[in-house]
Amino acid sequence: AAFLPIADEAGLMMRVTDFVLNCACRQLASWKREFAGALPPTLTVAVNVSGHDIAQRSFVARVSRALVESGLEPRELCLELTENILMERLEGALTVIGELRRLGVTLAIDDFGTGYSSLSSLSTLPIDALKIDRSFVARLDTGANEVAVVRSIVLLGKSLGKTIVAEGIETPEQMEQLRELGCTLGQGYHH
Repeated sequence: AAFLPIADEAGLMMRVTDFVLNCACRQLASWKREFAGALPPTLTVAVNVSGHDIAQRSFVARVSRALVESGLEPRELCLELTENILMERLEGALTVIGELRRLGVTLAIDDFGTGYSSLSSLSTLPIDALKIDRSFVARLDTGANEVAVVRSIVLLGKSLGKTIVAEGIETPEQMEQLRELGCTLGQGYHH
């Protein structure tokens, strides 16, 4: 929470993103070699990217370089953008997002439901997945409002042909409730 704003203010986000992107791609490639045949063929690695990255045309070349150097296929990399960053930089980001899609990289809106995305933009954005913010998942057992929000995001995403992923699953009850709401993919500390 403290590091990224300071790195951004210091103009270091591009270097931080490149470091994380390269490390993540190399790590997945290493796991694929080490555990050949034991990992599901659909295994991917997700990397959060900043608004600065997605607004720079050079970002596509940086992503391509990380993929080539690691030996990963583009479909094995998912780039995640927070809803607020995407909406703030939508005009400048559309070209880059389109090029990333043509490259074959998967794109997701992270922390969905906490920002201010326009439904008209959401229906035309070339993204593959919506990730339901952990704050909604954490409050699923507190009342009908949170359940209604999650159900709405799942229905909206599915009607737009997007993959839906719930973040922050920590209990079996949350996992079961999400399944009942139609969300079959998730991440979190529950195992």
